[in-house]
Amino acid sequence: MKRFALAFVAVCSSCAEADQPESARTVAAFEVPLPTQADKQAFLNVVREEASRVGYHLDAATPDELRYLSVASPITMNAAVWRGNDEEAVASAMDLPDNLGFVWFSFSKGTQPERVAAFRDSVMRRVSARWVQTIRLPIMPTGAIPHRMDLVRTPSGYEVDPLEKAKYQLDAGSR
Repeated sequence: MKRFALAFVAVCSSCAEADQPESARTVAAFEVPLPTQADKQAFLNVVREEASRVGYHLDAATPDELRYLSVASPITMNAAVWRGNDEEAVASAMDLPDNLGFVWFSFSKGTQPERVAAFRDSVMRRVSARWVQTIRLPIMPTGAIPHRMDLVRTPSGYEVDPLEKAKYQLDAGSR
């Protein structure tokens, strides 16, 4: 349970600017539509298989842990991919109260960036093939993912709403 709480804090802290090691910087993130429990389980199975293939492992909250976490704020998925014996979280997957059933799957740079990138590429090929409405989330220069309410969906992925760009210190022409 401690790991899940730490992963939850890590993901939430990526939403605000804060000093963090370069290895923890979010470098890619996707929204994966997982409306049913069967979808969520299938997603976790894909992530678990790909993580295992490169020597990582997946920790995912159990239904009881999710019920406990949901007391404070509704959540239907909270999972993290770890390198080593929980040495480094390289990816996390969770949904948030305002977007239940749409999991945000994010990847850090990691202390072994090539290895993390290989995992990210292989798992996202499978995820995108299975859940074709998976869409890329923008990553801010700070490594943060913008708040969902500040995003607009486009054919190529989410972009920061032009009216909210100043909030993220983006110029008007940036995506």
